[in-house]
Amino acid sequence: MINTNEKLGAYNVWANETLLRHLDGLVAGGATIPAGALRLFSHVLNAQAIWLGRLTNTPSPVKVWQEHDLATLHHWHEQTSERFHQYGIAADDAELQRLITYTNSIGEGYTSQVSDILTHVPVHANYHRAQVARELRLNGLEPINTDFITYCRELSAKAATADVPSL
Repeated sequence: MINTNEKLGAYNVWANETLLRHLDGLVAGGATIPAGALRLFSHVLNAQAIWLGRLTNTPSPVKVWQEHDLATLHHWHEQTSERFHQYGIAADDAELQRLITYTNSIGEGYTSQVSDILTHVPVHANYHRAQVARELRLNGLEPINTDFITYCRELSAKAATADVPSL
């Protein structure tokens, strides 16, 4: 059986890494990353840290719309992307069904199921990575394709050359 949370988590790591490498390449080529793109990608990585804090009942080290430069985006990706992915892999049925109660950034209280959070974070990130792509294009820079199906195609191609199954 395919573990959707595992696949979405792995995709999220890949997409964040792909976008970071692209931004690095733009800077290396002399471009300035638009402030709006940095703000949106900061939000993606901040959200991962916040949700990890909620899942583990630990305080978040960042605020939801806290802005970061490119080097700090690398830091938060390294601190959160794979950790969130591993959390989803390790979650058993009891954990997936567990409810957590938390307060959002504007003080509203909610209760959510862990399995829903594990789906939400990669979907939320994808939404904002698309906004980053739009910001780049609006500023005359070429965006990078971080679509889920692109990740699946790359995974399948790697599996075919290694003669192993993909996720």
